[in-house]
Amino acid sequence: MIRTLLLLAVFMAVPELAVAQQLPDVFNQPINGSVAAWIVRTFGLLTILSVAPGILIMVTSFPRFIIAFSILRSGMGLSSTPSNMILTSLALFMTFYVMAPTMDQAWNNGVQPLLANQIGEAEAVQRIAEPFRTFMTANTRDKDLALFVDIAKERGQATVSDGKLDYRVLIPAFMLSEIRRGFEIGFLIILPFLVIDMVVATITMAMGMMMLPPTSISLPFKVLFFVLIDGWNLLVGSLVRSFN
Repeated sequence: MIRTLLLLAVFMAVPELAVAQQLPDVFNQPINGSVAAWIVRTFGLLTILSVAPGILIMVTSFPRFIIAFSILRSGMGLSSTPSNMILTSLALFMTFYVMAPTMDQAWNNGVQPLLANQIGEAEAVQRIAEPFRTFMTANTRDKDLALFVDIAKERGQATVSDGKLDYRVLIPAFMLSEIRRGFEIGFLIILPFLVIDMVVATITMAMGMMMLPPTSISLPFKVLFFVLIDGWNLLVGSLVRSFN
């Protein structure tokens, strides 16, 4: 699990020029004359690359963004607009924006010294993982953390590793906290649209238009309302500011 953080730092936090200049050294040159260490490092990078999407979901701010955007689209009554690709891309780049300080710290403290052969793989993994541990700890509810700590103790599993909370406890607690916050934000987003639907439904019923679906009338009003209040600006700004 910890090794997957190495790829996140290498392939997401590093600028394009740095990747172009340093990755060839990683793949083509043995480390300290050891071919075995070079093979292990190359295999690790390729393996982590295949699970990068899972890393993005587990240890970053992506779940909160995508949940809020999905609830917004449902609340407005738009089944496919914006498309899944647009929402996912927006959530992805917002994740890069929020996680940039964490990724930069992981790159500077762990990946660069490793590429320069100043530290070994084990120490590099610890340095790369530490900024993500700090981010997850700051954005995890104590109640969710206590839940998985208690479950781990009931199963006889260790909850502390090297004097710090184990990732087997921290990562699921962080994901649970992110899902909960995403639904909290989504509830606040959907309330104004629910009010518009109720008002339109009441008016159509009072006018005796029983056969006319209220959603077909309320949809333009909901879109107009969201545009007039500059909803995307407010939503994106609030989501970014919601992270510690």
